[in-house]
Amino acid sequence: MAVPLPAGSVPAVDPFDIEEIFPDVETGSVLPRRQAGSSPQGLAVTLVADYTLSTRAWLPSAAIVALLGESGVSSAGARTAVSRLARRGVLEGLRHGRHSSYRLTPAAATTLSVGGARIAAFAAPADSWDGAWTLVAFSLPKDQGTRRRALRGQLRWLGYAPLYDGLWVSPHAPGPRMEAELAAVSLGAMTVFRAHHVDVRAAAGRDPIAAWDVAAVARQYGAFVRNWEPLLPRIRSGKVTGAEAVRARTGVMDTYRRFPVLDPLLPTRLLPPGWPRERGRELFVAVYDGLAEPAQEHVRAVVARSAGDSPPEIRAHTVAELSACSDRAARS
Repeated sequence: MAVPLPAGSVPAVDPFDIEEIFPDVETGSVLPRRQAGSSPQGLAVTLVADYTLSTRAWLPSAAIVALLGESGVSSAGARTAVSRLARRGVLEGLRHGRHSSYRLTPAAATTLSVGGARIAAFAAPADSWDGAWTLVAFSLPKDQGTRRRALRGQLRWLGYAPLYDGLWVSPHAPGPRMEAELAAVSLGAMTVFRAHHVDVRAAAGRDPIAAWDVAAVARQYGAFVRNWEPLLPRIRSGKVTGAEAVRARTGVMDTYRRFPVLDPLLPTRLLPPGWPRERGRELFVAVYDGLAEPAQEHVRAVVARSAGDSPPEIRAHTVAELSACSDRAARS
């Protein structure tokens, strides 16, 4: 159960019921579904990364448990989340007598740096499109369901959506990195090509943009804007501090980070007027950066209560600094 918040504040475990929206041509359902809010493990990773990604500073386990408790996670649930993240290789531990500390593993820091840079860059470049689509056609035997799901999941992460069962589309040309990722996940016969859509006006014709549920994507942007916009006046006046600042900053990152998969920068000329992508990014930057200083102060205070001091390596990142984290990770 989430901890009640003061009037006008925003919960970290957000009611924003977001899904990765891809109309499934086999079943007609929306896949894959996400539950509302975040798991304790997800919140733990977001908290640790938001304040130690570039430095991999050690955090006392008691401080991580305390910070998760402020977001409504029980002590037992927080300890279980940290333990599981350590077993999964996301965190590494260090014992000091009866006390323990954790930090991101090098592999996790690199992965999170790349993901953070993608989130930071999302919707920042100018919207341009040459009118061509990238198509990925693949064929896998029906009895290889596990391999099929793995391929479909990776294509979703790369920004593709299923126009038909074995034909996935994206409005973006694959660069060298995407070509390498596609080659790495090729589990069967696969062909990748660029093409322009020809509207034959057939009764059963399907426009490539129909691979996404555009109306549902717009609703999720609308929910994001409605949820976070009311907090801006309090942030600008310096009234969001302490645990509330950490909760809000964690919450805005945890919800906004899903938009690069939900909306792989579909060209605005194909979308309804007034598309809310730009406003969503503005709100994300305003909340995440606007709360960086008070959230950092609170995290350092919580760590100091557990460790007796607050390492200077605990530092809140801005959106611009997330991009720099990816560059440092690539050179390390």
